[in-house]
Amino acid sequence: MTNWIDICAVEDIPRLGSRVVKSDTLNIALFRTTDDRVFALRDQCPHKGGPLSQGIVHGTTVTCPLHNWKIDLASGEAQGPDEGCTNAFPVQIENGRVRLSIAALDKVA
Repeated sequence: MTNWIDICAVEDIPRLGSRVVKSDTLNIALFRTTDDRVFALRDQCPHKGGPLSQGIVHGTTVTCPLHNWKIDLASGEAQGPDEGCTNAFPVQIENGRVRLSIAALDKVA
């Protein structure tokens, strides 16, 4: 059984934007698409560690603000020709609230 932690309302994340959830060990960027899907990635580009939360969201990718790497929001994988991956986390939307899997967070932290 997966335990989920309540993070925020979907509306707290701007469309085509992000919000950062910070902890002592890990920062997670929550992204919202134009059709209100929400994705969670480690807020660190696999290339040079740039803050993905400050990137530009388009479709289901985010472009890193440092060197324009495109990262898939669902998988965390860099899009070709670039290679690399950042952690992606399961997200659940319930009653308009965004929730993250505690088990998935514990594996990375």
